[in-house]
Amino acid sequence: MSRNKTLMAIAAGGALLIGLTACGAGDPTANKSGGLTIGVSVYDMSSFITAGKEGMDAYAKANNITLLWNSASLDVNTQATQLDQFINQKVDAIVVVPVQADSLAPQVDAAVAAGIPVIPVNAALNNKKVAGNVQPDDVAAGEKEAQMMVDKLGGKGNVVILQGPLGQSGEINRQKGIENVLAKNPGIKVLAKDTANWKRDEAVNKVKNWISAFGADINGVIAQNDDMGLGALAAFKEAGKSVPIVGIDGIEDGLNAVKSGEFIGTMLQNGTVELSAGLAVAAAIARGQKVNTEPVYIMPQITKDNVAAAYQHVVSDRAAFLKGPSPPWSRRTSRPETLLMRA
Repeated sequence: MSRNKTLMAIAAGGALLIGLTACGAGDPTANKSGGLTIGVSVYDMSSFITAGKEGMDAYAKANNITLLWNSASLDVNTQATQLDQFINQKVDAIVVVPVQADSLAPQVDAAVAAGIPVIPVNAALNNKKVAGNVQPDDVAAGEKEAQMMVDKLGGKGNVVILQGPLGQSGEINRQKGIENVLAKNPGIKVLAKDTANWKRDEAVNKVKNWISAFGADINGVIAQNDDMGLGALAAFKEAGKSVPIVGIDGIEDGLNAVKSGEFIGTMLQNGTVELSAGLAVAAAIARGQKVNTEPVYIMPQITKDNVAAAYQHVVSDRAAFLKGPSPPWSRRTSRPETLLMRA
């Protein structure tokens, strides 16, 4: 497949990003005056979030935004305290990647009362009072990764499932997608499923226990993110075994695993771009600009057929990507790190 066709394949399945430039967001030449202070609270510093922070920092620098950054370390109470602090500091907006979907209601109420918009990004809040909502289509991602495993196993076999933090929207919706596919494929049996909290080291220990319990009966691993899939890979390597593994996120190590054939695939959720887009939406709302407040990120499927192009643009060109004259969400392009969005 030619490089251009590969890029088109990555972009297939959704329209390219609905541009924010027309309404002022995403354009580093717009609103240079009138600096903003935006509080950011994330569930934890996973590989995905770390990449997202780099993108947000770059966007903030280009758009006269001061970020107040905090990680909740997977603790709901810590995250609630962080939002309370942002409200007391009278920030212009709050971007939150919540630990749990059913949380932070008092903080959202207090922010609304103070005139501070709250925008969940990457993980949702079950709260109708938020000012915006920038989310991936996690159900579709779960469906696609599960289908990759079904296809690999020929519709018959035993799998284990590594879940994200229980109660977080990503875990809930990716699991829903996985179960949608498994319900149509009764030849695939789930031996075990449990959370490893998006963490590689927790997944290593979890999968070691499963290998001890089920041994050769495990035919594949469905991991709700790449880090946990990589933990499973390490556990199987230590046991001298190999099974198909699929993940979500398209982090550098995950793409390398697809390249090597150790993963059968992943779903590209570029944190650098997605979290930056969330910040762009938050900034537009804070500045009173018209913006699509609920865009949806569509994750392209990455396999060995298109991983080289994804790796080049997500990893090899990363420095240039972050330093570019205009951010990726402000222009139309077939580059695979571009957000695939729908209204």
